Amino acid sequence: MRTLCASTLIGEFFIIGFAGLVAMKDPDLSTSTVWTVSGIAMFLCLVLCGVVTRPGGIGLGWALQIGLLASGFVVPTMFFMGAMFTALWWASVHYGRKIDEAKARFAAQAGAPADAA
Repeated sequence: MRTLCASTLIGEFFIIGFAGLVAMKDPDLSTSTVWTVSGIAMFLCLVLCGVVTRPGGIGLGWALQIGLLASGFVVPTMFFMGAMFTALWWASVHYGRKIDEAKARFAAQAGAPADAA
């Protein structure tokens, strides 16, 4: 699960950066505000790559997805991109868990510890 979720989060890292560049063109937003919000979201993506398998990691990932969708109110294209990455996040979590379960099953059948798989 960790690999799939981290891949999605790294993709989001870049999308948030590009959305920040687009948001800078809005005359109602200051550059410092745009980059503070974008920087925090980008940092959260990187941190989540490391803690996604820990308790609360998946929940924080879902909170990031909601924030990504909400950013569509500033950059309308982000409604589409947020929906796409929310679907990718769901798929990463869903299929990542299935892969982890299959690895544990195969390790149990082989008699090896689950972490060795």
